[in-house]
Parts: sequence; structure tokens; C-alpha cells
Amino acid sequence: MARNKQAGKGKSGNHEGTGRDYKKEYEKYQGKPDRIKYRNKLTKANRDAGTDGNGDGKDMSHSKSGKLVKEAQSKNRARNGKNGKSTKK
Repeated sequence: MARNKQAGKGKSGNHEGTGRDYKKEYEKYQGKPDRIKYRNKLTKANRDAGTDGNGDGKDMSHSKSGKLVKEAQSKNRARNGKNGKSTKK
């Protein structure tokens, strides 16, 4: 049987066409100590709430009051609030 020459050539993981430098973005924003601390806090909350890795489709999200609440991953990750603030009540 002939080998599939197209295997692994798809768009997934290929960022050449987007013009984005993900490594640079990480170093500039996501890799900063305050962002790492923020992300660790959410990850710990996910584990404590039992939503981490169980496939329920939920994330821990910060509300405007600063509380951590469960929210659908698609809603939480798609929200871009004004000035980086949450638009959730």
C-alpha cells in the first residue's frame, strides 16, 4: 500500500501563513511572572473543583467581583473584555 504523502502536511500546527510568532508572544506576554502566577491560580482552582481533565467542558473563570466560577470553556476563552476586564457579571 502506498504511503500517504499528505500526512502531517495539514494546517494544524502550521503558523507560517498566519505571520504570528508564538514564541515571541509567549516571551512578551504569557511568560511574564504575573501571567504565570495567574494561570497557575486558575489551574489549581480547576483541579480543586474537579473540572481539570474530566472532559466536562468547564473552566474556572474570574467574575467581575473577582470570584472564581465554573464556566463553559468556549465562552470563557472567547471573551475579550474591554481593557482586559471580564464582561461576566
